[in-house]
Amino acid sequence: MLNFTIILLLLLATLVGAGQVRAQAPVTETQMPAPVAAPAAIEKPTKEKNGEHRFWDKENDWWFAGVGAARTFDYFSTLNLRRRGDREVFLTNNMVDNHAAFAAIEAAGTGASIGASYFFHRHGHHELERWTSIVHFGLTTTGAVRNYCLKSAHPQTTR
Repeated sequence: MLNFTIILLLLLATLVGAGQVRAQAPVTETQMPAPVAAPAAIEKPTKEKNGEHRFWDKENDWWFAGVGAARTFDYFSTLNLRRRGDREVFLTNNMVDNHAAFAAIEAAGTGASIGASYFFHRHGHHELERWTSIVHFGLTTTGAVRNYCLKSAHPQTTR
């Protein structure tokens, strides 16, 4: 679990720093072409064309709803896993067996994902803002499907 957390933090740090890396040296003033007067008919670039957008736009709304749905799917798949006699790997079994606490943990996971997306949005990392929800949705859904695919843990019976 600790190795997974360290790898996840290193990946996140790499992605945050990737926006500041430049592929080429900056162009000096002597290398820049002369400015061309723009005709009046051309519109000024809008925020949407520059990659900026409102945080609660339609695309984010869908991704946040998807993350919430994936966390709900994970909640029920984990409870199913516990009913079949298997143990939870990431949390303690007592935490999962306390349904109210486990539901709060899943809701907090959704909130943390939205919070991370908002952090990236406020700092101008709009692609990371979207990818936070995409990755969270994908990993959570994969984990929930895996829970349903695991074989039931049948207790050993003595004859």
